[in-house]
Amino acid sequence: MHPAHIDALARDLATASLTGEGIRALVGADAEAALGRAVAAPARRAALRSPGARSTLLRALVLGDPVPTDELTDALPSLGLDGAVALGLIALAGDTARPLVAIRPHAYRDALGEGEWWIASDLDELAGIAPLRSDHVLGVGGAARTLASLLPPTDAPVDVALDLGTGCGVIALHLRRFADRVIATDVSERALGFAELNARLNGVDGIETRLGSLFEPVAGERFDLIASNPPFVITPREPGVPAFEYRDGGRTGDALMAEVVAGLADHVTAAGEARLLGNWESVGGAEGLDRAGAWAGDGLDVWAIERESLDPVRYAELWLRDGGTLPRDDDFPRLAGAWLDDFEARGVTAIGMGWIAARPAAGRAPLRRLERVSQAVALEHAGAHLRAALDDAAWLATVDDDALRETVLVASPDVTEARHQLPGAGGPNVIELRQGGGLGRSLSVDTALAALVGASDGDLPIGTLLAAIAGLLEVDEPVLAADVLPRVRELVQTGFLRHLP
Repeated sequence: MHPAHIDALARDLATASLTGEGIRALVGADAEAALGRAVAAPARRAALRSPGARSTLLRALVLGDPVPTDELTDALPSLGLDGAVALGLIALAGDTARPLVAIRPHAYRDALGEGEWWIASDLDELAGIAPLRSDHVLGVGGAARTLASLLPPTDAPVDVALDLGTGCGVIALHLRRFADRVIATDVSERALGFAELNARLNGVDGIETRLGSLFEPVAGERFDLIASNPPFVITPREPGVPAFEYRDGGRTGDALMAEVVAGLADHVTAAGEARLLGNWESVGGAEGLDRAGAWAGDGLDVWAIERESLDPVRYAELWLRDGGTLPRDDDFPRLAGAWLDDFEARGVTAIGMGWIAARPAAGRAPLRRLERVSQAVALEHAGAHLRAALDDAAWLATVDDDALRETVLVASPDVTEARHQLPGAGGPNVIELRQGGGLGRSLSVDTALAALVGASDGDLPIGTLLAAIAGLLEVDEPVLAADVLPRVRELVQTGFLRHLP
């Protein structure tokens, strides 16, 4: 690494205002939005109409276009061409500088707020690179944004966090906001080089990189927070099938994901937490979610959330496209056939894609919550929601029904109620509770439960409310309580109701 060169590069990027706002001002909102869809032409046209340092850097470092050396010299007055070559940013060919990496502004939002970093990575589809090299280092994609949103908020930074499979290092940057120290691991030396570059480029210290597979570089160590977007893609282990370090872990099926989840118990502190992205297979009669929930063993609370399930054909197509092979390409039938042969041979009927939250069960029976959440989720609320739900699950495990009746609950402020009835009907046919935050759930409830949620304003305990509702509905209170209390527990677990400390 060349610290002085990286610092000079940061100064030049700032001077040229190569930021999200600066790019939007240069090319316009529509062209900027097209960049997010990997469509470069509108931004290129706009940049060429407005020459200058920002235009040159956008064309070279964002779009990956060759640019004249004299223009790049003017755009990098602190770093200079020699410094750019030394950092591996460009290669020179006569009077032309050919970009070798991308550096793009990344606006982020996590549980602690929002900001912007510059993130360096390999050139990709936006720069017209296809297929990708096998050791491609990915920039910031949807998976990284999702994982960052799942990180739990903290009142004060924890001691040490682990980014397992750091890639370009963007999750390590997020973790550094939550932890005093971060260990970032990867099997790819190129990835660790990018992670180190990105930390220095954004003035972030306290990140240590280590080379190795999964937990091997941190054997015997424990962490207060573990985050991982591991190389979980299920790729057939067959000669001639392309594999990419950033996504393919070299295991059969979902074995790598199982290994990561199983290893958490040995590496998370007693008060620590883990957040993962991953895939899991439905094999024969075994549902993928059930298999994922069993990977952690008996010592951890595990909440597995399946966001999408794909059949083998769609899964193969998704990841073939991701690697740059399209259905129109000559190699597509052979490669798709290899994926489908692998799934068929192992009896795989579906592949789930989603999130896992885990933490030690602290000596009690561990939580196993396995659910499918396909609706749109406001990700900015996800990290806080997962933390609160795990806290509530731990609390509920200590509370029997008698204690629950004495508890004062309050409806979450994001919860609304919708009632639907046929014209002329005497009352609603359907009552729905809707969650504006959390995981955006909608839940059909009956009159009794709707009344209890509506009356849960932090004043009276649940038992008192149940007695009043039983009287209004003219039903036996013990019978009503036996029906309602289990559903109250679920409403607490899912964030519709909160208990007051």
